[in-house]
Amino acid sequence: METSLPVALSGQIAMEKRLETLAHNIANARTVGFRAEEVRFEELLSRTGKDPVAFVTEGETYLSNKSGAMTQTGNPLDLAVRGEAFFAFQGDQGLVYTRDGRLQIAPDGSVQTLTGRAIVDAGGAALQLDPAGGPIVVDGRGMIQQNGQEVGAVGLFRIPANANVTRHDNSGVVSDIPAAPVVDFLSDSVIQGYVEEANVNPLKEITRLITLQRAFESAANVVETNDRSLGEAIRSLGANR
Repeated sequence: METSLPVALSGQIAMEKRLETLAHNIANARTVGFRAEEVRFEELLSRTGKDPVAFVTEGETYLSNKSGAMTQTGNPLDLAVRGEAFFAFQGDQGLVYTRDGRLQIAPDGSVQTLTGRAIVDAGGAALQLDPAGGPIVVDGRGMIQQNGQEVGAVGLFRIPANANVTRHDNSGVVSDIPAAPVVDFLSDSVIQGYVEEANVNPLKEITRLITLQRAFESAANVVETNDRSLGEAIRSLGANR
């Protein structure tokens, strides 16, 4: 009874965090390029008592690297990434990385996201094309051709595995460590005329959500039972004094 309460509470804290990520994933199941959030839990062993007691930590949130489904659109300004790299656009505080490759060309020739942010090349410079320069062809390296001439390249970037990332708008993320531009294109490449859907399976996430809600309720019952037993013990001891 002495340890069941803190163990159950630690489980509830961890499950609450996982519930939040599942709800966020489900809400963005139709967001282009969205990367699902997962939680990595670790066991914390306490040896302060007579016997060691295992607690679960709150958990560390990270983005799933699993690719979403590719949907063919036929639009030459729709790009997708095969692999784990990201496109990048200029944000207010620096580069923002995204898997949403739905692009547009502004009247001044700048290549932008649908929200008007400038897409950059591998060097971090804003892309500039000729709006009247003819059909656009993008190869696997991100090289852009108009009328058979190379006129620029869409940058691909890999975020370091040890980086901490935070959300920016829909599918965009910001990294505390600058991402490295892709230069070999062995495991990452660009696909023209496609968009990547969210890497969220709504049915699987809903099933996880229901299972987790039941587990949370079970932990709550343990806390309630422990509290009731403790109260009865206190009343019984008080009556015997």
